[in-house]
Amino acid sequence: MSASWWRTLQLLLLLSATWAQAGTPRCTYTFVLPQQKFTGAVCWSGPVAARREPEAVNASEVAALRVRVGRHEELLHELQRVAAADGAVAGEVRALRKESRGLSARLGQLRAQLQHEAGPGAGPGAVPGPGAEPAAALALLGERVLNASAEAQRAALRFHELDVKFRELAQLVSQQSSLIARLERLCPAGGGGQQQVLPPPLVPVVPVSLVGGTNDSGKRLDPVPEPPKGQTLRQQRMLVSPTPTGHSAASTKPAGPWRDCAEAQQAGQGQSGVYELRLGRHLVSAWCEQQLEGGGWTVIQRRQDGSVNFFTTWQHYKAGFGRPDGEYWLGLEAVHQLTSRGDHELLVLLEDWGGRGARAHYDGFSLEPESDHYRLRLGQYHGDAGDSLSWHNDKPFSTVDRDRDSYSGNCALYQRGGWWYHACAHSNLNGVWHRGGHYRSRYQDGVYWAEFHGGAYSLKKAAMLIRPLRL
Repeated sequence: MSASWWRTLQLLLLLSATWAQAGTPRCTYTFVLPQQKFTGAVCWSGPVAARREPEAVNASEVAALRVRVGRHEELLHELQRVAAADGAVAGEVRALRKESRGLSARLGQLRAQLQHEAGPGAGPGAVPGPGAEPAAALALLGERVLNASAEAQRAALRFHELDVKFRELAQLVSQQSSLIARLERLCPAGGGGQQQVLPPPLVPVVPVSLVGGTNDSGKRLDPVPEPPKGQTLRQQRMLVSPTPTGHSAASTKPAGPWRDCAEAQQAGQGQSGVYELRLGRHLVSAWCEQQLEGGGWTVIQRRQDGSVNFFTTWQHYKAGFGRPDGEYWLGLEAVHQLTSRGDHELLVLLEDWGGRGARAHYDGFSLEPESDHYRLRLGQYHGDAGDSLSWHNDKPFSTVDRDRDSYSGNCALYQRGGWWYHACAHSNLNGVWHRGGHYRSRYQDGVYWAEFHGGAYSLKKAAMLIRPLRL
């Protein structure tokens, strides 16, 4: 600070003191301070509007670090290619060294042989004999071997230098990766503004209706259901698995096509099997169950052996997939066309790995059109499996590429299927077919019905059947 500036400041202070004693108005002063500069990770926990600027700083730091790491990774890949090339050169040099040793030994033998042929009096001034030309060729070869050895040493030295540089860069990339991970942990929203999505809530391992749902302490936790009138457990098993695993059912190709399986039954077709149904301008094949509970049932879904992958896209669930005489899904559009003709009922048949069967009946079932994402409409529940589908009532259908559920994440991705997911599921009959019942997975993605063995038990067999409601 210069002396003249300091004297001016003293004079101003003296004048202000004089004016203050004389009762004159006081002067105000404004001091400009240097601007503060933030370095490192700055995280804010206040409102979103108040932390935009620090988040932008953190986002720019993370983005810059990612760019640097990307450049270092590219350099590492280039060094790896150079190191691989130098390694090949080193291998060739080692082979040349080995060959040179053999040639040196052979050269010694030839020299001894030449001296022997030249005689004991041969010296530097002796007249070249017949072996002079081979000796010159061997000398030239020896010189080439020496040159190759020198080149090999230079290549080995370069390889060593590249290896040292490669290790240094690898260590630098590791440090920067650790720094990025630490910054992302400190500021999870600074890397792109995306909110972290938690895993979906799990359904109870034990059915809800069996824990706290009754005051009868003497009730067993695993009661054996009584089969409905006119239906045996054997009939249910025949429906859920019409043919042994790996074999096709012999279809008699009954006359048709029919509007649905109920119309085929009314026309005298009393044999269960694959029928052709006309839905608008399209023909679809479906399994008609004509012996169970009066017949007339159209099977719209069946799981029995895990032979079909149900973790698929919206278009597959819309059009249908699988085989009607095995595991299959009839198709959302086909089910919508069937249920739009009048009131329908739904029957869900389940079987665990111990051979125990259970059923869930709904006196109303329909799907809205695709414009409403095939939204589920259900009636009242009856049965002994427990009601694990009403929680999904009025929900649209969701797949891994069409997320329509009520959860912040993608339930179809977590549950690995397609279903009328809510947040996320109390039933998941289109999940992964896990063998053996109880399964271990990061998320509850098995073929489960929460009120029948809970969400951590994957059922052996499941089937969904519909028919026109008989009043």
